[in-house]
Amino acid sequence: MFEFCADPASLEGMQWTMCYLTTGTHMLFYASFGTVLLLLAITAPVALLFGFGGAMASRSGFLPLRWFGKIYTSMVRGIPDIIFFLFVPLALDQAFEWTRHQFLCDSDAPVRQGNDFIVCAAAKLPLSNSAAWVHDVYGIFLAIIAFSIVFGAFAANVLYGAMQAVPRAQLETAEAYGMSQRQVTRRILIPQMWTYALPGLSNLWMILLKATPLLFLLGVEDIVYWARELGSSKTSAFAYPHPDWRLYYFLGILVFYLLMTWLSERVLGRVTRRLSAGQATMAGERQRKAGVA
Repeated sequence: MFEFCADPASLEGMQWTMCYLTTGTHMLFYASFGTVLLLLAITAPVALLFGFGGAMASRSGFLPLRWFGKIYTSMVRGIPDIIFFLFVPLALDQAFEWTRHQFLCDSDAPVRQGNDFIVCAAAKLPLSNSAAWVHDVYGIFLAIIAFSIVFGAFAANVLYGAMQAVPRAQLETAEAYGMSQRQVTRRILIPQMWTYALPGLSNLWMILLKATPLLFLLGVEDIVYWARELGSSKTSAFAYPHPDWRLYYFLGILVFYLLMTWLSERVLGRVTRRLSAGQATMAGERQRKAGVA
């Protein structure tokens, strides 16, 4: 980045540090923080959508749909997260390639050959000649789907409990005024449930935040990957050799997550106070007593 960085061997002191921290690999390290934030920004609403669908399915009067909602919630919640994080991207990747193989490949050979999964070059995802960023985007896409499925199941359980917590008298009153079941759900149940769901969803957000380092296990070059690569001891084969500095890199990541947690707690606390105002909940009762005092 700087002109004086052309010859790393001649650098020392602050100049060496400036050049070291502005290398191309460090720029990728800094960009990987954006990858984590992008994952959170996309996964959170998608998981919430999956959760809402699962909760509504669990309440459905149509038996097969209700079974689907119950099985989805119970199955995902009962299996270790890391199993799904490793299984879902692999299963999706093979499903996509198998589908492309049926349309793009002339070979009649089965894709399953013993323990190997083999498709023609045209069916590979991404293609072997694709740019590096295409491989990165595809990996992040699979990771988002895996995270959304797992945390969608947890969100479904939280939202289902919140729907059950809405006082039945409110729903019956709406029905007595002539509202249809769909109107009761849309105008009474869903608006009221958020007050009860927010504490559970807040905890779920924190768990999702702490789970983002698992991107490293999915092959995505995230902050954990780069911290390990950049912090490890370098040899003379590298332009900027240094001792083992992984402790400092991971300390930086620790500070990043602490700041994210602190910011999340502030935002979620404000949203909770806003939604709890005037509500017959524990949070609303605390606000009422504080106002009286």
